[in-house]
Amino acid sequence: MSDLNNTRIAILATHGFEQSELEVPLEKLKAAGATVHVVSPDAGEIKGWDEKDWGRAVSVDVTLGEAKPADYDALVLPGGQINPDILRVNEDALAFVKAIYDAGKVVAAICHAPWLLVETGIAKGRKMTSYPSVKTDVINAGGLWEDSAVVTDKGLVTSRNPGDLDAFCKKIVEEINEGRHDRKAA
Repeated sequence: MSDLNNTRIAILATHGFEQSELEVPLEKLKAAGATVHVVSPDAGEIKGWDEKDWGRAVSVDVTLGEAKPADYDALVLPGGQINPDILRVNEDALAFVKAIYDAGKVVAAICHAPWLLVETGIAKGRKMTSYPSVKTDVINAGGLWEDSAVVTDKGLVTSRNPGDLDAFCKKIVEEINEGRHDRKAA
């Protein structure tokens, strides 16, 4: 992976995140040199979901109330069913996602996390993918859904499931390295 030194990335999650969809980007982005913070409405630790049961806890670095979108160069949104469903009704979480996106920074969402892109209006007019059960929500929100391992649209990176994590992480790094994207002109 390319050099991400001097890059700060937030991973926004809460209890019930898909284990691999938080841990793999966390490890790969750190390995590429980025400073990565797990941001959550909850302090302390949040517990993952590992396929069919509760998984391991992950330490929260910064609470959502303390996190400032201006401090980050990119945002990663892991999926799982529980995590994005909780976050999509949290006004502070939605405001955080929208502020990072509106600043022209990379926003990456995998699996069920595109629900947050639907709730914030980000999906409208954007090429994207998601877990198959979220497809209709994306389309109804005006998103241009496609069944691909990774879909990128002007700094918006989306993937379908844990099987796409390598392509997802690689594309996040590429998009960060390409710099800011002017979405308002699109």
